[in-house]
Amino acid sequence: MPTVQWMEEEVRKAVPDAIEITVVDLTGGQDHFHVRVVSPTFEGMRPLPRQRVLLGHFKPYIPTEVHALDLKCLTPEQAEQDNGEVFHPHPNRRSEAEFVGINIRPKEE
Repeated sequence: MPTVQWMEEEVRKAVPDAIEITVVDLTGGQDHFHVRVVSPTFEGMRPLPRQRVLLGHFKPYIPTEVHALDLKCLTPEQAEQDNGEVFHPHPNRRSEAEFVGINIRPKEE
């Protein structure tokens, strides 16, 4: 089973210039993760292409070892304004997620 440390190491392989990597095990079962990555690589990229970088890297592990990934890929400027909210689609008592349910974000200009 993947650990938080393993996830952080794998994210670093996918985004070597990341200045911040935060991984939260959402269920305690080591298969649902929230991943927050801050990198200058994401400058000028829309949200989906940012996520594709990580989804492409983790594709061999989904859905066998990793069941769910919530990805928050931010530029350094966006990270300064981010509230650190953790989204969890399947909350339970072991979850520390602040927001649950359908995650709808405003359309980026």
